Amino acid sequence: MMRLEFKRHGVAGVLALLLLGTGTAQAALFEDDEARRAILDLRQRLEATNNALKAQADDSAQLRRILVELQAQIDNMQAELNKSRGAQEQLTRDLSDMQLRQRDAQTGLDERLRKFEPATISLDGREFQVDPVEKRDYDAAMEIFRKGDFAAAQVSLQRFVQRYPQTGYMPSALFWLGNASYAVKDYKASLTQFRQMLNLSPSHGRAPEAMLAISNVQIELKDTKAARKTLEDLIKAYPQSDAAQAARDRLPKLR
Repeated sequence: MMRLEFKRHGVAGVLALLLLGTGTAQAALFEDDEARRAILDLRQRLEATNNALKAQADDSAQLRRILVELQAQIDNMQAELNKSRGAQEQLTRDLSDMQLRQRDAQTGLDERLRKFEPATISLDGREFQVDPVEKRDYDAAMEIFRKGDFAAAQVSLQRFVQRYPQTGYMPSALFWLGNASYAVKDYKASLTQFRQMLNLSPSHGRAPEAMLAISNVQIELKDTKAARKTLEDLIKAYPQSDAAQAARDRLPKLR
């Protein structure tokens, strides 16, 4: 009963109930043993109440400590979880960046490799494969020729045929080298280069033009007899070519 009243009304309520329950004993204080027993009982009850309050206070303090410790553990677990999530997200980003760099590197590697892969070229009716550097050097030499700098073109084309003796460009390179040499009046070199071209590839698309050019070189060298022979051979070898028709027109003029 005492504990029930304590829960409902607190310490003050319990003390009031105790005082009301012992009103008669206070009126006849120290008159008999019953009064003394009542006082002792009251003291015992008050002491029990104080002990109960103290125990409750200790329990509350302990409970608060437990709650504080639990909250600290929860906070630590949350921090670890957040840290783990952050590390996982960073790992995902790093992996994504690595994959992107790998794709970029692969793309760059493919592009660099393509620069070294042979390319198929179609030139003067012939198809062949050349290395990219080989193509670059030939195009550079021909660009000089097209600009009309024949002395520089002669040097560049001569360097090309020496550097790439097995190139598929060789017949065309010799043809234009012969023209460059002719343009700078290096007739002996021109004659040699045109003949090299014909010996290397007599069926080349520019072979008739090379024979016609040889006759021109021979005329410049004052060798009319050789020029007439070259024109006659041109007509026989390539009768349907434009160069053969030009040879027919030119023969009567040679004495």
